[in-house]
This record gives sequence, C-alpha cells and structure tokens, in this order.
Amino acid sequence: MQKSSITATVDFDREGVQHGFLALPYSHDDSAWGSIMIPITVIKNGHGPTALLTGGNHGDEYEGITSLLKLANSLQAEQIQGRVIIVPMMNLPAVQNASRTSSIDKGNLNRSFPGNPVGSVTEKIADYFTRYLVPMCDFALDIHSGGKTLDIVPFAAAHRLDNLDQEEACILGAKLFGAPYTMILLEMDATSLYDTAVESQGKTFVTTELRGGGTSTPETIAYADRGIRNFLRFSGNLSGDYEKPTLPTRLLDMPDASCYVQSQHNGITEYLFELGDTIKQDDVLARIYSTERTGSDPIEYKAQRSGIFAARRFPAMVNIGDTVAVIAEDCGELN
Repeated sequence: MQKSSITATVDFDREGVQHGFLALPYSHDDSAWGSIMIPITVIKNGHGPTALLTGGNHGDEYEGITSLLKLANSLQAEQIQGRVIIVPMMNLPAVQNASRTSSIDKGNLNRSFPGNPVGSVTEKIADYFTRYLVPMCDFALDIHSGGKTLDIVPFAAAHRLDNLDQEEACILGAKLFGAPYTMILLEMDATSLYDTAVESQGKTFVTTELRGGGTSTPETIAYADRGIRNFLRFSGNLSGDYEKPTLPTRLLDMPDASCYVQSQHNGITEYLFELGDTIKQDDVLARIYSTERTGSDPIEYKAQRSGIFAARRFPAMVNIGDTVAVIAEDCGELN
C-alpha cells in the first residue's frame, strides 16, 4: 500500500516530552502549498507500554479535547513509565468548525476506518492512525460524548469481541475508568469505526460517552480528567492508586437492537423521562407532535424493553430515521 502523505514532526522514540504536529499536505484556494497541522504530544520515559489517548474524533465533543489538552500541558516524563501519545483533536477540521464532521470533505472520521492513503482528507487521517499510530500502542482510549445532537448518561465502554481475553481486558479498562456507568456497547454499525480498527489489531481499547449537547460542564470534565488518569494507571504508564468515583459504577449492557428507538416521523419531541430513569417495557418514552398542522394527536413511542434510559436526541426537533432514545439493560453495581 502507498505510504501516507502525513508526516510527524515528533520522534516517537525520543525520551522526554515533545509537542508537535501530524502534517497533512492540503492544497486549497487560500494556500496552494498548505498543510493541516494536527497537534500531537509524545511523552516517553524508558521502556514500558504505550498508551494512545485521543479526542476530537468528532469535532463537537469537548470533554476529550479539553481534558487531553490539559494533560498534554501538564504531564511530565518523570511521572510516567513507557510512552504516552496524546492527540486531542483527531479530526482537526471538524474541531475548528465545531461540527461532528469535517468542514473540508464532510467526512465522519469515526465512520472512515481503516482509511485510504490516497482518499479524502478524512480518509487520510484514518489511514495514518490505522497503519502508523495504532500499531505503536498497547492500550488506546478514545473519548467521546454526544455532541450537538445527543445527550447520553456518562459511561466508559467496551465491546463484545471474539477474543474473550481481549474483551475481558477492555471491559476491565472501562470499569476502572471510573465513570458513573460502564457500558457493554452494541454499535449500530461497527464496520468503519476507529474502535474496530484498534480492536482488530488486538489492542486493549476503551471508549466513552460523557453527556453531550455540544458543550461540557465541570462535572463532565472531571469525569474525563479522572478517567484518563485511571486509564494510564490501568495501562501501566502511571503509578498510584485508582481514583474511585463517589458511587460504584453501574454496569449497563446493550444486548440487541431493541435498545434503540428510532423515529418514523418528523416533528417536535416531548420526553416523558429523564436520562438515568428506570424504564419498563411499553412505557411511553416520548411523544412526537406534527409541525404541519394543529389538531392532530402526537405519535407515542414506547420502550421495547425494560432498563435504564441511557441516551436521547438532544434537539427537540426530530426527523424520520433519528434515534430518539436508547434503553440499556441495568446489570447492577460493579465493585
């Protein structure tokens, strides 16, 4: 396969702290010989595992971006063992545009893996991670939240995997992250996810969803800050005791597609439950009101299963095909 056009201004094998860029040549109207400069920090201290920490996979999800920028500014080589690679803004064009997808090619980075070295800007970024950064790491943490269109109970997550030892390690990493919830996550389509690209290389992978709405709060930033430090303890890069949450994390599972409630109508949504509420099968979760006329009854959407109200659409305006709600199975406290 063709070599990537992305070049790193850092030496991944050099001891100490380096701040640099992943430089992706990009010729456009405002800069014939321009480049997209994706910030990267590499911290290395002797031999040991490599942890790859990423945020900004989607540009409107701010907990990972903020907490990883803070970490890159503060973490010193003498505090760790091994190597920590920090990329706070994977999809930099999306971050700079405050949007889920790239402002250049509308690419959704987290639906572009394994990527293409001669493809679009977004595909080139995906390819570099798949063929260059992921092979370097032993552990990977990708921090997400709901962005502008979703609100989600704060959780760290792992996936069901064919390799049960790998799955067990990923679930343990998610638990030790220390979010209020730990999710065994069923993706609607995992084919082109960064998660799948990492897991298919046998790495221990944890992802998160830490609320949403296209903003962050002191609480959600605190979840990310603590979770990153705990993940680095889990990966063996950082010493010290795990920072436990005030309450034990609760295990949630998404065993099948009945967890997802998708809209078959356009309109304005009225939710009848708060996130985190306990839901019973056939409970009315939401009503969708037509914006085309008065006098018509709203359409009621019911839960297809019992569980925890784990996620919802953030804007009240809903379109046909949008996910209105996600109901996850409550498996109890994890000690």
